[in-house]
Amino acid sequence: MSTIRVLVGTRKGAFILTSDAKREQWSTSGPYFGGWEIYHLKGSSVDPNRLYASQSNDWFGQQIQRSNDGGKTWEPVGNAFVYDGSPGTHQWYDGTPHPWEFARVWHLEPSLKDPDTVYAGVEDAALFRSTDGGMTWQDLPGLREVKGNLWQPGAGGMCLHTILLDQNNPERIFTAISAAGVFRTDDSGKTWRPMNQGLKSSMELPDPNAEVGHCVHHIAMHPSRPNVLFMQKHWDVMRSDDAGESWHEVSGNLPSDFGFPIEVHTHEPDTIYVVPITSDSEHYPPDGKLRVYRSRTGGDEWEALTNGLPQQNCYVNVLRDAMAVDSLDPCGLYVGTTGGQVYASANAGDSWTPIVRDLPAVLSIEVQTLP
Repeated sequence: MSTIRVLVGTRKGAFILTSDAKREQWSTSGPYFGGWEIYHLKGSSVDPNRLYASQSNDWFGQQIQRSNDGGKTWEPVGNAFVYDGSPGTHQWYDGTPHPWEFARVWHLEPSLKDPDTVYAGVEDAALFRSTDGGMTWQDLPGLREVKGNLWQPGAGGMCLHTILLDQNNPERIFTAISAAGVFRTDDSGKTWRPMNQGLKSSMELPDPNAEVGHCVHHIAMHPSRPNVLFMQKHWDVMRSDDAGESWHEVSGNLPSDFGFPIEVHTHEPDTIYVVPITSDSEHYPPDGKLRVYRSRTGGDEWEALTNGLPQQNCYVNVLRDAMAVDSLDPCGLYVGTTGGQVYASANAGDSWTPIVRDLPAVLSIEVQTLP
């Protein structure tokens, strides 16, 4: 019987939740790195026991941790994230030039082919790659050449928070940056193009044709259909059917089209999930009701999934990396909140149960389906 392992990054450490394929009884281990912010931890699809974690602290800075035994033990690896050459400046919040300054690693994305190759999305926004298990890191500076001088921080900083690898084309990578937009490389990171046509950011960008500067919160795709992308933006849920060349809105009947995460059903490429949040100033669910919304049509038509989720006096947020999907059938969904709850559904969202409560605020969730 399969084992499910849920990797949870929080404001005060990492936790690992495990269950069998029934997903009814869960055990919790941790905290690992107690007291540290764990922005993200993720396992290799090639070697599921190889895990990487981003450990951050305002006093002690950034540290990458690696496990070779599924999280039982950890070791610090390389932590030198140095921008290649002279990175120049980007725009600050007030529009003035500001030098590139490394702050932390937001997202780690292991290669689909090699457990020793892993990508890191960092703040200030850049993409780094390691080919030696995280011991050393190389900047991919071509990304900044796409009008990097015009990029500007979102409210949470200027972070590269999403990395999507195309399993059919190993040289193609998508990244998303707040607040710059989506970018694609077709040559393993040497050169990049902005993929933002059709995005509208009237409040932030008066120019509707602006190539960069859009505050993209998250993007997702189904591995079997890498040309179809879904986006949760700072307002608007969007879809691309041409590998990011153009986008159109699919917010439909959502109660709010503001939110952070977006995910795709494991076995149904047109079934997607979002968690609407009231607004960019009120980071909690509309009407105090935590609702995951599902579209079975690739957007536009949405249904609220509420069974087992709090439907009154709920004022938590769900952050961009805090939703994940397992690969069992029916697939399981996992949602972590800033209130420290992790809700799970073993039936693709039809019903939910809290599998752990009272953790620190959840920053990220990843799930592994183990044989």
